Amino acid sequence: MPRTSRRAVLTGLALCLAATTVACSSSDADKSSASGPVEIEYWAWAPVQPVVDKFNATHSDIKVKLVKQADLPTTATGLRNVVAAGSRIPCLVQNFGDVPALLSEGLLADVTDYMKPAESKFKPSSLKAAQVQDKYYGIPTGTGPTFMMINRAVYDKHGVPVPKTWDDVVAAGKALKPHGVQVMNLAGEDPSTLVNLITQAGGSWYSVQNDAWKVDFLSPESVASANILQQLVDNNLVANQTYQDRPALIAYFDEGKMVSLPTSTWQLTNYELHFKKTVGDWQPIDLPQFAGATKFATPAHGNALLVPKGCQHPKEASEVGIWMNTTKDGIDATYDKTTGAYAWPGAMPDPSPWIDAAVPQKLFGSHRSEAKAVINKASESSVDNWLVGPNYTGVFKELQDQWAQAVTKKITFRQLLENMQKFTVDDLKAKGISVAN
Repeated sequence: MPRTSRRAVLTGLALCLAATTVACSSSDADKSSASGPVEIEYWAWAPVQPVVDKFNATHSDIKVKLVKQADLPTTATGLRNVVAAGSRIPCLVQNFGDVPALLSEGLLADVTDYMKPAESKFKPSSLKAAQVQDKYYGIPTGTGPTFMMINRAVYDKHGVPVPKTWDDVVAAGKALKPHGVQVMNLAGEDPSTLVNLITQAGGSWYSVQNDAWKVDFLSPESVASANILQQLVDNNLVANQTYQDRPALIAYFDEGKMVSLPTSTWQLTNYELHFKKTVGDWQPIDLPQFAGATKFATPAHGNALLVPKGCQHPKEASEVGIWMNTTKDGIDATYDKTTGAYAWPGAMPDPSPWIDAAVPQKLFGSHRSEAKAVINKASESSVDNWLVGPNYTGVFKELQDQWAQAVTKKITFRQLLENMQKFTVDDLKAKGISVAN
């Protein structure tokens, strides 16, 4: 893509890619029919039919039609196609990317007028994932609470203290290494650990400065996070089991050879169902913090239920999304009889009524009673300062490549940050997007 001259940023943000000439989304006119219920078409690959049924049973003026999708890639391709064609556009779509990047493609509608009056219904940390410069382009869905579970039986067997900081995790790794035990797992295809550490530390790679994007992969928060990871990798304290073979991964965790898992509520039932040897050996603990941190924090970069550009009924679509994510009826409808759990209410200010159901009966053994307090603390301490730039889709692909090299010691994590700084700035400039010096 040829490099173009730097230009002013639309409303303070460079969200339209010059090379694509796709206009940024703006508020769509509400074209609601005056007679009969408004039909909202909802694209999702998750099992959400019970939620749709509950909404339809309790509302007469709006009806939701679920159009089941095969998977995330199919949904993304399908939405891009219908928006480009300008016809048969759904009004709600399950999230498949970060809002700023999707907005830069011209895929999203501005629903600020409908979300603003409902902000108090949402957890404050969940709002940012649906925003670009204080405007909403979807309905916040939040994220699950982040904490850690450790194989306490193995920790105790080798006399290793429960970690409270990331430095403690490194120390635990060094103590466990002589016994053939890895302290954590860093999959070669998944850089989320780095992103989560930086978010927890209060950092972000993107920010807005006047009418331009500022990119800072070498911020103090990024460097501190990279240093933790470098110690873990340099000292051979971590495993590199891939997430792509889930049964093999679960079996590895169950061997007692890797003993510390940053996790969330949605993963717990799966562990209980598939762990055969270590059920009851695990303990939920607070997510380790950075040494010297003045405030307990957990990363919580969430998602949004998307409202596509061209949706004929953005007001009603927003009403549906708000109901699904902030009402007791909406959350209760997600109940899974097989697992006995609900979809985590990540956008709710008070998720406590659903915490107990999120904790499996056997996974934590005698430590099960501790889980509710750990999960509640993680939820209350969630932070989302992570701002995603308009080119983040391509940046993340490059980050995956750099991460794979860093965890296999082909480059250092400092080099990863330096390489990503150059790649991101060059990419923004190549797209004609203003970058602050």
